[in-house]
Amino acid sequence: MSTPSQPDRSEVTRRSVLRAGAGLAVGAGVLGATTGSAFASAGASRAGLAPRAQSGAALCDTPGDSASAQGLGSGDLGIPYFRPHDGSWGYVFGDSWAHAAQGVPYLGSPVMLNQANFDSTGGSPISFSWAMPTGGQANQLFNYQHQTDNGYGWEFSRIPNDCIEFGGRTYLQYTSVATWNPPAGYDGSLMSGVAYSDDYGVTWTDYPYHWPGDTQGTNQSLYGMWSFAGIDPDGWLYIFSKRWNGTHRNTADGGAIQLFRIQPNDFRAGNFGAQQNWAYLNGSWQWTTAAAPSIILSGNNIGEFSVKLINGTYCMSYFDVTDYSICTRTAPRPDAVWTAPTPQIVGSNVLPPSHWGKPQLPYLYGGYIHPGSLSATSLTLIVSQWNGQQGQSPYRVLQYDGINP
Repeated sequence: MSTPSQPDRSEVTRRSVLRAGAGLAVGAGVLGATTGSAFASAGASRAGLAPRAQSGAALCDTPGDSASAQGLGSGDLGIPYFRPHDGSWGYVFGDSWAHAAQGVPYLGSPVMLNQANFDSTGGSPISFSWAMPTGGQANQLFNYQHQTDNGYGWEFSRIPNDCIEFGGRTYLQYTSVATWNPPAGYDGSLMSGVAYSDDYGVTWTDYPYHWPGDTQGTNQSLYGMWSFAGIDPDGWLYIFSKRWNGTHRNTADGGAIQLFRIQPNDFRAGNFGAQQNWAYLNGSWQWTTAAAPSIILSGNNIGEFSVKLINGTYCMSYFDVTDYSICTRTAPRPDAVWTAPTPQIVGSNVLPPSHWGKPQLPYLYGGYIHPGSLSATSLTLIVSQWNGQQGQSPYRVLQYDGINP
């Protein structure tokens, strides 16, 4: 396992330019408590439970918490996934540091913490039980160096977008970032790829095929960021993907999301050319190999996103950079019509009116659906927060339960 180099703090971070509306976040400190009452879970009530749902519980960046006990002081994303081989849960972080507050030393990206049992009612917050890749202290999962050419072109860091385990293998899709400060109209990515682990996160191997990014000649590739929606009862693995927008300034993104599917065995074999695309072709929407995927959703400038099958309903969440909120949508099928977006957690609950009464979290981003959510009307979201200050305590993730999309 290589030791990653310390990132150049003079580089503009991907959190350093959120929309100007961040200045509207009043009534809360940058890392202060969120506003808004805890959510009541209808699903839990029907089950005779009375959960005290989390509404902004910090999962790292607090000295003495369960993350720091595993060697992670500060990190972002915290992408959750189910580990069916033992019934546990994994959480994949992006750029991570060993200590809160000081923000050093730098651990790398991606980094994983695991949890033995998840309380879907929100009665108790997520608590991490052990770290990967060795079960000891948290460390970078992938064997690569930062701010150098690892054989594909110069890259700054590899940022995870989603993780899934099936058939005894774990898969992690990531974006290799060439620069966090690209010129206007460019996404700044080097490539995107999928790494896999046959020992549940201890060692990782990259599939040889990578989807070229900006500095490899394919700017605005719709294969930059993926979300594994899961294996549907029809047997297909459904995957949503979009352009890389980790800087949150890629306004050319336009919120464009595409959909494709692939048989799990083909995916395991790295036979990515076997995918079927959801495309508008010859006057109708259809699954086809004769055309590239068509854009299924477009609108506001979307950053990180997540799609998960929860109790028979497909649920989507994403960071809407223009609206400055984490929004959700649902659909009965991945290829069906999605509901209108609903703001759930907002950078400011003052403006616009659709934000009134919502939990407020300044400098928010991310917003990943926990696959162990109680129900499709009571989601758990993992939301990231940047502290708004260059070179200080960097990032943390927070837990929100009872979200009704």
